Amino acid sequence: MTIWIVWGIVLAMVAWMGYNYLRIRRAAKIVDNAEFEALIRKGQLIDVREPAEFHRKHILGARNIPSNQLKSSLAALRKDKPILLYENQRGQRVTNAALYLKKQGFSEIYILSYGLDSWKGKVKTS
Repeated sequence: MTIWIVWGIVLAMVAWMGYNYLRIRRAAKIVDNAEFEALIRKGQLIDVREPAEFHRKHILGARNIPSNQLKSSLAALRKDKPILLYENQRGQRVTNAALYLKKQGFSEIYILSYGLDSWKGKVKTS
């Protein structure tokens, strides 16, 4: 009986992870360093981390719009230009931001594959 409960939990977790993966793939394109860097010139580079994290280190040219303030900052973003999102790693903040922006009608959303931790381009540090 206990083994069936464990298997049920494992299957539920796998199903949930698959569902989330498909949701994010429909909302945004996950790109590597090279493609992300190529998009920076024509897109809106948004760091969704908290201000303290942003001030310590961020990609050169990025704007800091923490994911929990995205709703109130929506007017600052243009729908006709690509949105480029990143955080330290590809985590929940960037996922939530991409899903929210997609619901708000933004069509071109990109996420840096492994986040700032893997970024090889120019950064600004304090």
